[in-house]
Amino acid sequence: QVQLVESGGGSVQAGGSLRLSCKASGDTGSSRYLGWFRQAPEKEREWVAGIQIRGGSPYYADAVKGRFTISLDIAKSTLYLQMNSLKPEDTAMYYCAASKGWMALSTFTGPVNYRDNYWGQGTQVTVPS
Repeated sequence: QVQLVESGGGSVQAGGSLRLSCKASGDTGSSRYLGWFRQAPEKEREWVAGIQIRGGSPYYADAVKGRFTISLDIAKSTLYLQMNSLKPEDTAMYYCAASKGWMALSTFTGPVNYRDNYWGQGTQVTVPS
């Protein structure tokens, strides 16, 4: 089991920045990827950014590429998402996730199957229009 606790959400004006944090505990060694997903009201949950726990390049959805940066502090067991140049369409509940086992990247970043990942409780990000 992996436990994930997010923090850092809030309300920020368009063009502003926020940094989300996700503290991981438990059997993180069983996961290949950590990442961030988001879900806006009445929309499906979507993948935002991901990173391999054992090293490798980060990955980003096209909608956030160039604005968001994902990073992992192994010593602190904490995943971050630095969000710059925020837009109203970034408004959503943001979830931290850890893959269950050794899945392909396309599985982690594709349509969400909730049983594939461990999930945090979410943190709300609001960018008023």
